Amino acid sequence: MSAPAAFSDIAKAANDLLNKDFYHASAANLEVKSKAPNGVTFTVKGKSAHEGPIAGNLEAKYVDKPTGKRPKSRRLRKPPDPPKTCLRRTEPIFMVSCVHTSSKRVKLHIMSRLRYHAVMLMLYPWPGLTLTQAWTTANALDTKLELDNNIAKGLKAEILTQYLPAKQSKGAKLNLYFKQPNLHARAFFDLLNGPSANFDAVLGHEGFLVGAEGGYDVQKAAITKYSAAVGYSVPQYTAAITAGNNLTVFSASYYHRVNAQVEAGAKATWDSKVGNSVGLEVASKYRLDPSSFAKAKINDRGVAALSYNVLLRPGVTLGLGASFDTQNLNQAAHKVGTSFTFEA
Repeated sequence: MSAPAAFSDIAKAANDLLNKDFYHASAANLEVKSKAPNGVTFTVKGKSAHEGPIAGNLEAKYVDKPTGKRPKSRRLRKPPDPPKTCLRRTEPIFMVSCVHTSSKRVKLHIMSRLRYHAVMLMLYPWPGLTLTQAWTTANALDTKLELDNNIAKGLKAEILTQYLPAKQSKGAKLNLYFKQPNLHARAFFDLLNGPSANFDAVLGHEGFLVGAEGGYDVQKAAITKYSAAVGYSVPQYTAAITAGNNLTVFSASYYHRVNAQVEAGAKATWDSKVGNSVGLEVASKYRLDPSSFAKAKINDRGVAALSYNVLLRPGVTLGLGASFDTQNLNQAAHKVGTSFTFEA
């Protein structure tokens, strides 16, 4: 039995249908992915907004996948006798020799001339380790270190750091994810700002989901936010009701996979602090063939969006999108965008 969805993903199917693969939000979007022979993945992203400067980032990611095999244990052989020269007063006090073995182990021999000892230290690679580093056009250096199923079964730990050289600003965060067949819990700690902590947990049983979220400021010793959600998820359809922003913003979403070609979904949102009006979005996706699909959506304000995605050739994907304000067709409120993705 798989773990339930995370709290933020209880309504993921409907949210992806309503928000993902619509390319009108930016005038142009370029993404290039490549993989080096040693397993390092490089990703270059660039985005040209309709208003504002061009933003982009360069990312490198390395994953040390676990092999599932433990290294064979070997008997430690008696180290060689110390050379006579190491007993002279003119020689350094400590001598260190390093030997690389064929099993990717490193042996260190440390010898002392005062009293001879030999110590052998074996260093093994840490499988399941993922290292990601990114450099953005905002001159931000981001680093993420992940350990999945290493500390404990079902536990994933992330350490995220950010450094802004121009502002001499630093940030550090610790994220913990714990998955079990009927439980998905997460904890996010901001170690430098606050410090603050956010927690959420989801319980699942036979498709039914119940989750809650909370935030806590350590310095102020106060709860900063709380939310709740319930849902039901099966492969054909999902439904969810969420109450966020301290139980003041309520939303209900529905997603239905009609068949292999057609998907449909809708979402209604009501903010109790704003008024009695309810926002509504409806979207649909139609797969034209195995390599292309089209999407369309419209909201209660009369803003409609269309998108088209096609796989031109293996590794090259083109996306086209446009949005129209149907209430003001004679005004310059429409947007057009394109997206190119290259993957080697």
